Amino acid sequence: MEGVQVITQDYVNVHITKSDSEDGPPVERRFKKAITVLDFKTKLELVTGGSATTMKLKLYDNKNNLICEIDNDSALLGSYPIDDGMRIHVIDKFSLVKDFDATDSAERFKLSEEEYEKKSDTLRSFLQRNKLGKYNEEEMNKMKETQQKELEEEAKIAESVLVGARCEVRVPSQPTRRATVRYNGPLDGAKGLWIGVQYDEPRGKNDGSVNGKRYFTCPPKYGGFVRPVYVTVGDFPEESFDLDDEI
Repeated sequence: MEGVQVITQDYVNVHITKSDSEDGPPVERRFKKAITVLDFKTKLELVTGGSATTMKLKLYDNKNNLICEIDNDSALLGSYPIDDGMRIHVIDKFSLVKDFDATDSAERFKLSEEEYEKKSDTLRSFLQRNKLGKYNEEEMNKMKETQQKELEEEAKIAESVLVGARCEVRVPSQPTRRATVRYNGPLDGAKGLWIGVQYDEPRGKNDGSVNGKRYFTCPPKYGGFVRPVYVTVGDFPEESFDLDDEI
């Protein structure tokens, strides 16, 4: 049908795991849906230390169910059924990275910086030769530019979220919750900007403090911190709950 468009978010937040550290904690990253799968794999080189030419990708939902394999390098990342909170598992067949990683720390401890730099069989030399990770200057510059644009976009969104305003919090895969904005700014140990809210119901995770630092005060489990993109400010009256209807 002409004139019909499917509109989705430009970016997606996903968790990244890899095959050589199955039990390790996932790494959360934000990617643009409009990039190709090959570009996406190239960005994953900086996260996993692997190679875009050898890695295979599997997509899992937030209940750990396999959704599909992401295997068409020329397709757009957003053409796959990927959503916030999902997990992408990187199966990296390039074993040299894994072998180097196991001994590299001990090697560097034993050698001086000058001696270590001269060796040709270290993780650093491998990354330099193949222009991977931080040694890919062009890719690192692109990543810095992307991150800067994302921070600027986030700042614009956060600017309109005023403390004291009523709002709805709409986090993917979670029910919509009404709240009052209590904080707007950075959190210690976390990247970017965060919105602190006091929910109308005890559906939060804290009392306005995180890791021992207080940002605002509210009853336990009424507080929460979310990204600005998930907060919609508006004339949302506080919901009334009739306890007589509950058992």
